[in-house]
Amino acid sequence: MYLSNFFDYLSKEKKFSNNTIVAYKNDIETFCSFSKSNHNIKDISKVKYSIIRSWIINLSDLNLSPLTINRKISSLSKYYDFLIKIDKIKESPTKNHNRLKVQKKIIIPFSEEEVVTVIDVFEDNFEGKRNLLIIDTLYSTGIRRDELIKMKMNDVFSKESMIKVHGKRNKERLVPMLPVLSKRMEDYFNFRSKIPGSNQNVFLTSKGERVGPSLVYRVVKKYFSKVSTKVKTSPHVLRHSFATHLLNNGADINSIKEILGHSSLASTQIYTKIKLPKIISDYKNNHPRERNN
Repeated sequence: MYLSNFFDYLSKEKKFSNNTIVAYKNDIETFCSFSKSNHNIKDISKVKYSIIRSWIINLSDLNLSPLTINRKISSLSKYYDFLIKIDKIKESPTKNHNRLKVQKKIIIPFSEEEVVTVIDVFEDNFEGKRNLLIIDTLYSTGIRRDELIKMKMNDVFSKESMIKVHGKRNKERLVPMLPVLSKRMEDYFNFRSKIPGSNQNVFLTSKGERVGPSLVYRVVKKYFSKVSTKVKTSPHVLRHSFATHLLNNGADINSIKEILGHSSLASTQIYTKIKLPKIISDYKNNHPRERNN
């Protein structure tokens, strides 16, 4: 079935993390088991879409979310794309598959007060300065976690108060840097200069290695869990907070679009739907029954 070849191929591709490869492996092996036990098909390279459709129904009956089901079908599609690449099949059985509709969840941003409180709780050592800079960079610039991780020393233009960001599909953009963020960069660089090695990434571990996605996630969760009761505390929530707070304070949505690196305004307009602090304030201040109390 060429599965081992497929997983070897994924391992050699730098864009796939170990976690992603494990997810692909689990999804495809689950489908293999389903095809064999329910349709007596041992080679999934020969299945028709009708069998994939019956798997989707089975997954739905197991109460899996549309998002999870879409991910599993995406794993299958990757495998069939590989088979086409090596000339083992002519066409993917998932070719005409339409992704299940996923209801978008509204991400509740941190309040401005929560962000200010968090920024006052960091230790005066290398990890404390780094963690503070991680959170302040995410919040002050709105960049993505992966963009922060990939940031190099020569991407920071202190005199111009700008950061060069390497976004999706290798698109580069310049993001303005607040004076307070520039100062925190300098403080961190003083500690960073004592870390051994020649790694040119801005954010390092104490061993001189580039920080990973899980470390950035843990940093945000650790500090915001102390000041916020929100269920979702992640780097992406900081990106939402950045955009929401700018909108709440009167920033132009087109400027926010450029800073965030969105290719279309539609992606940025989601933040106009989550201006909860202002909505709640306007509601309480202007509803007749509230004013009369």
